[in-house]
Parts: sequence; structure tokens; C-alpha cells
Amino acid sequence: MRLSLALEDGAVALPDEGRVLLLRPPAYADLSALPLDRCVAVQPFRPDHDALAPRMAVTPDWPEGAFAAAVVFLPRAKRLARDLVARACAAVPPGAPVIVDGDKTDGIESLLKDVRRAAEVGGAFSKAHGKTFALAAAPMPSGWTVEAEDADGWTTRAGIFSADGPDPGSVLLADTLPPLKGAVCDLGAGWGYLSARLLEASPAVTACDLVEADADALSCARANVPDPRAAFHWADATAWGGTYDAVVCNPPFHPSRKADPALGRAFIRTIRNVLAPRGRAWVVANRHLPYEAALGEAFAQVDVRAEAKGYKVVELARPKRSRR
Repeated sequence: MRLSLALEDGAVALPDEGRVLLLRPPAYADLSALPLDRCVAVQPFRPDHDALAPRMAVTPDWPEGAFAAAVVFLPRAKRLARDLVARACAAVPPGAPVIVDGDKTDGIESLLKDVRRAAEVGGAFSKAHGKTFALAAAPMPSGWTVEAEDADGWTTRAGIFSADGPDPGSVLLADTLPPLKGAVCDLGAGWGYLSARLLEASPAVTACDLVEADADALSCARANVPDPRAAFHWADATAWGGTYDAVVCNPPFHPSRKADPALGRAFIRTIRNVLAPRGRAWVVANRHLPYEAALGEAFAQVDVRAEAKGYKVVELARPKRSRR
């Protein structure tokens, strides 16, 4: 709503002609004031990508061609936010409008101060606990643009989950896993840490499907998991299908700033649906999240195998079917 109001109010403006680049618009964004027939969105998160696709051109990768303006939808990660602004400025002609929209809780105030040091910025439109502002495209400071990087020997990049290295929950899960065999699914695989560890320790695994909704994370996983048994799938894990002898999962529970156990429960339902009748799954979760009821509803056998640093690893077996 804030972006549309800013455009309608004239606080920010887009040119009457030329393509408009949209960087990371979420599915719920109010885009009603944008010329969607001239817009191309970059959205690497599969659920948002698929929700936007009926409304406009959308791609997980950087699109080809020229743009007359750009709109940046502020992400939570500060380094990614700076990267998007720098890339937006480089994608349009010098002086062309680059509009930035974001909430205070996501750091819009801090970013606005940083941008003002590097470019000409108009007034900021304040509404709904956030701001929308426009800058005249100019080169951003050195270091704002980020590429794939090394984190303790792993390839990651700004903005993906656990970009600084393996998170404690995944480490605990990998350390707890027994040798696996047959077909394995890493549900919500991130940048590939769990798959790399289990493939190294499990020669009897015949295939490992890495299912991940973030295209940027999956790109890193391809670098981190060179094992020929690995296959990479850009997909919404909560809608994934198939049949597997084993499933490993570190389910996400932060689609926004607030923990959302419903997302973890959706992962649990998918694990139940794809696990073979005699298969076994291993899931790690924060101990304070209320997953016990969902686990008991989905599996006849639920055993805690490890607990440390606020996490617990649960082994699941005997799925209670109601397949979709």
C-alpha cells in the first residue's frame, strides 16, 4: 500500500515509457499503481515467484535487456539490501529513478542514510511504519555489490539462510544422522550443508534430491554438493512429492520476523507424504517450538535422538498416511 500511495501522491515517480525492474517484490505487495505490463520482477523465492507469475513477467535470475527505472523491495538482510540498490543503479541509465520501499523493522531508515551519502535522494514518503524514497541512479560505494562468498569453506551469499556458515541446528542434525541408504530427500536444503555431510558419510545412498525454494541458496548448493548422486530442485518444499527411503530436514520457521510454527508443520506434513512406509526421517527444530502435536499426528513413531544448544533432533517413522 505504501508504494502505491507514494506513486499516486507524486512523492516518487516512474517514467511513462521503458521497462521497469522490480527487485524482490513479495507476493503480498500492493503493485496496483505500477505499470505491470512494463515490469519485470526478479524473485528467486519460488512461492512468491509463482504467485507473481500470473500478474507480470518474473524470473529468478537477472533479466536481459535495458530498463528505464527500478524498484527495490527492501529485504531483511542489510547486505542484500545494499546489493540490490547497487545492482538497481547499475541496471538503469545514470540519473534514472530507483525507488526503494521498506519497513522500519527491515532497516529502511539506516539504508536511507547510507544512500544519501552516495546519491541524490528526494524526500521520503512515510506510511505504515516504513518509507518509500527515490534516488537518481549513481554508482554505489565499493563493496555494496556482493557475489558468492566463502563461509568456513562453504559457498554462500548474502541474503540466504545461515550465510555466515553452518547453523547449529544443521550441525547437530548432521552429527546425529546414522549412515543412510537408498533414495534420500533433503527438504528445504538451503545451500547444501546437510546433503554434503550425509553423502560423504553414506555410500549406500543411491540418490539425494535437494529441494529448496530459494534459487540463490540452491545455486550455492550446486557448488557445495558436487556428488553425482545429488539432484537439485527449485521448488516449494511444502508442495513436494515423491517417495523416499529417508528424509532429512531443518525446517524454516521465519518467513517473516516472527516465528511461524505453521510453516514447520507444513514441512512435517510433506515429510509424512513422501516418506516410504518403512522409511525414516530426521528433523531438527528449536526446542521451544510446538511441533510435538504435529509430529504425533503425522507419525506413529517419534523419538528424540539428540538435544543441544536449544535444538532437538527427532527421528520419525511409520507415517500415518493420508496421501494427497
